Amino acid sequence: MSVTDTVSDAGSWTAPRRVPIGQLAVDCVTFAQALDEIERLVRAGRGGSVFTPNVDHVVAAESHPGFRAAYGRVSLSLVDGTPVLWALRLLGAPVPEKVSGSDLLLPLMERAGRRGWRVYLIGAAPAVCRAAAESLRSVHGVNVVGADSPMIRADGGRSEESDASIERIREARADLVIVGFGAPKQELWIDRHREALAPAVAVAVGAGIDFVAGRFKRAPRWMSRVGLEWLYRLAREPRRLWRRYLLRDPAFFFILLRSWMRPRAQRIGAR
Repeated sequence: MSVTDTVSDAGSWTAPRRVPIGQLAVDCVTFAQALDEIERLVRAGRGGSVFTPNVDHVVAAESHPGFRAAYGRVSLSLVDGTPVLWALRLLGAPVPEKVSGSDLLLPLMERAGRRGWRVYLIGAAPAVCRAAAESLRSVHGVNVVGADSPMIRADGGRSEESDASIERIREARADLVIVGFGAPKQELWIDRHREALAPAVAVAVGAGIDFVAGRFKRAPRWMSRVGLEWLYRLAREPRRLWRRYLLRDPAFFFILLRSWMRPRAQRIGAR
């Protein structure tokens, strides 16, 4: 067993330091620590939520009270996106490394396979969700106990399909629920139903299910390292993403400037 595949005793555990970025906050953890934190949540058996904020999340939270509230209750918040990582370093509140949902998913599933966790996939198109489930079972040895693609409300609220999916998750006795509805829908859905989903831990992965199924290709690693993954995605899906990346997300720079003007103690989340 590798060093990154161990979890310290509960008695020695301390919560990760959380630092603000705009109206949200992220936890200061490495990739390996993020996996360990999720395992702690699973072992605790009380449920929980894992979000991966990126530039779009930071911008959306400025005008979406429900989204901010969901982040206020999140169990683990991981930096998704090099621009957010760089912004935190500029503000004097560095986070060790980027831990995007798509990067996290397969290592998390490999650990789930070794631990024998019961995993439920929800989100993406029906055929895509089924293909991802089969891939995780056959390639990674994951005990996928269900795969579901319900239509849910934009605000994540109750609906007949959502209630039916949650009931199936509970009947399957899932330990982990991998949620791929896209933001902010997936975060709102997880937060609104966190008590009903418990003891399962819900992880928001955006397009992660599509990537596992092979529906979408990831950006080259070099583009991700230099903060250009957004450009790769825009080139592949211009009609769907141009408004987000070209009209809405530039507001991130104004949020960063406002954060920079705060007292240093507020910028770095001093306790």
